[in-house]
Amino acid sequence: LPVDGLDDVRHAVAGFTAEAMSRQCAVPAEQIRQLARDFAAADAAVCYGRMGVSTQAFGTLCHWLVQLINLVTGNLDRVGGALCTTPAVDLVASTSGGHFNRWQSRVSGRPEYGGELPVSALAEEMLTEGEGQIRALVTVAGNPVLSTPNGRQLEQALDGLEFMVSIDLYINETTRYADLILPSTSALENDHYDTTFNMFAVRNVTRFNRAILPKPEGALHDWEIFVGLARAFAEKTGNTLKPTMPPAQMIDFGLRAGPYGDRLSIAALADHPHGLDLGPLKPNLAGRLKTANGHLQAAPSVILADLARFAAQPVPEVNELLLIGRRHVRSNNSWMHNYHRLVKGKPRHQLLMHPDDLAHRQLTDGQRVRVSSRIGMIEVEVLASLDMMPGVVSLPHGWGHGRPGVQMTIASGQPGASANDLTDERQLDELSGNAALNGVPVQVAAA
Repeated sequence: LPVDGLDDVRHAVAGFTAEAMSRQCAVPAEQIRQLARDFAAADAAVCYGRMGVSTQAFGTLCHWLVQLINLVTGNLDRVGGALCTTPAVDLVASTSGGHFNRWQSRVSGRPEYGGELPVSALAEEMLTEGEGQIRALVTVAGNPVLSTPNGRQLEQALDGLEFMVSIDLYINETTRYADLILPSTSALENDHYDTTFNMFAVRNVTRFNRAILPKPEGALHDWEIFVGLARAFAEKTGNTLKPTMPPAQMIDFGLRAGPYGDRLSIAALADHPHGLDLGPLKPNLAGRLKTANGHLQAAPSVILADLARFAAQPVPEVNELLLIGRRHVRSNNSWMHNYHRLVKGKPRHQLLMHPDDLAHRQLTDGQRVRVSSRIGMIEVEVLASLDMMPGVVSLPHGWGHGRPGVQMTIASGQPGASANDLTDERQLDELSGNAALNGVPVQVAAA
């Protein structure tokens, strides 16, 4: 693959020694060197990162470095290394590659990407008066009060809206502010085709899932609700609504137009309810690059400039801890806590802390503690854990269902607090504008 900018990369990272990185991550410098040598010498190796790498102050920089490691060791776009899928419904093939920072948010000047703004700008766009102030909101199966930074500030913003509509099955921490809740059919009453995760699969696969249960009389699928809202808006404003294609028809069109279109369609997948294995991943990056000259761009100027911000990263203050999140297979975001089979058993809501950090603060395992940050304070049970580095504490995301007005009986009966009552909407990955949900400076003391 043709590559532009590798000399610029070498110059930019020359000062970042193993010793300097050891001070950042507490991994001994010689182990860092040995890991690098072993990776470069391996017959096959891959460096891989996704959500956990993203949601901190240098998420963009880390993803760039992940792919640089694969590139400079010869592991990008080769078998045994980092490969892209060739999905049956290829969303990448139908896009231009997106755009970045063509315009900025009204209040803080955060950059858009593909026409979208980071959620870190949401509350301030509602709370700050003036031309362009957000006065209405639509949420779809979301719970941003628990899933976005500074949830208490967002509550204040939602409470001040002129109108809010939620397409959702629950009255949760967010939808309790809605003027109108429109419940769609449930997951088992919907057809489903995974256009997203098929693009991250370790083999090329495809499957169309037909609904297990019939749609109840009078119920609407979410797409039917969207079309109905659009039709009502068009009639009110005198606009003409373009014809809408049902989702199954869209998927059928995508399958037929895709790389396996000579043998794939919705009808063909009906004969394979468990899906089809379309074969192993193969090198294909040359045909999928969206750069203007068809070359890999190894040294985007905005990313190289962000290295200076990383180099100037301050060390934590005395007694300051860094808060990170964690996820569990039975606790995906805030969605799964209202189902008894997923919350029963050993509790998973506690703050994890290294025993040395507990002892330094004269805290004991199982004690109730107060965790505070710039934006707020919560109380939660603490557990000693050798899985934690000294100086780091972990609180799972998505808990804290005890707010007034929530009508989720099982979830509301669970202990725990919302980690996003501590995360700071001002602490960002400055390059992208995304909130830093991990690495949040906090203080921990006895409750």
